[in-house]
Amino acid sequence: MPKAPVNGVELYYEATGEGYPLIFAHEFAGDYRSWEPQVRYFSRRYRVITYNARGYPPSDVPTDEDAYSQEQAVEDLRGLMRHLGIATAHICGLSMGGTLALNFGLTYPQMARSLIIAAAGSGSTDVEAWRDGVSERSRRMEAQGMAAMDDYSRGEARVQLLRKDPRGYREFADQFLSHSAIGSALTFRGVQGKRPPVFALEAEMRALTLPTLIMLGDEDDPCVEPSIFMKRCIPTSGLVMFPQSGHAINLEEPDLFNSSVQDFLIAVETGTWAQRES
Repeated sequence: MPKAPVNGVELYYEATGEGYPLIFAHEFAGDYRSWEPQVRYFSRRYRVITYNARGYPPSDVPTDEDAYSQEQAVEDLRGLMRHLGIATAHICGLSMGGTLALNFGLTYPQMARSLIIAAAGSGSTDVEAWRDGVSERSRRMEAQGMAAMDDYSRGEARVQLLRKDPRGYREFADQFLSHSAIGSALTFRGVQGKRPPVFALEAEMRALTLPTLIMLGDEDDPCVEPSIFMKRCIPTSGLVMFPQSGHAINLEEPDLFNSSVQDFLIAVETGTWAQRES
């Protein structure tokens, strides 16, 4: 079982295929397994790296809340890349992983060839309500275990996966409920609850020159405004919106997700991805 010693913890990872590195960072409700439709597709052309963040077994689960933050997640990804001998890579993330991809690109632009930011920005438009909800759900997980989050997997931006792919939804939900309750609670509180809203990063995004693809589902309401804001701020960005789609767009519409990402990567690698003229 491959693990990388990174910043005082060991992170589980999988590397599949050969070629230029393409790293996938998972969402809060997912893990490395959530990227299986992408691994099977992109590993034919790329060295695909998936991994579990700290708090997600078989990665280590620190029990100190201070061990979890957006900044720590960025440093963990940097440490994983250094462990694997990767100087630069395409960085793709969804939801929590999408926010990680954005912040990684802002912090270490020299280590990213491009950014793919999918379904990111939850909590940016209703910060106080979001943080109250994070705090309440964290307490429930600590008191009742992952069973307390069963309703989370059936939220308004999750039912689209259930409608389109009941079998895939059941797999996603079962994997989510198998996570560490303490790791999930501390991740929710330390990373999700304390990260800055996307709107607070305007100046940094306007200075970002990395090719960036922003992706979202049109029924993922918490992410619509933040995604449009990112598009307006990042001069080298493009925006793809999936029709009648919710949050987990890589699972809901894997063919559309993969083809959109592939077209973007081809444009980046051939030097045809444009910067918007001001």
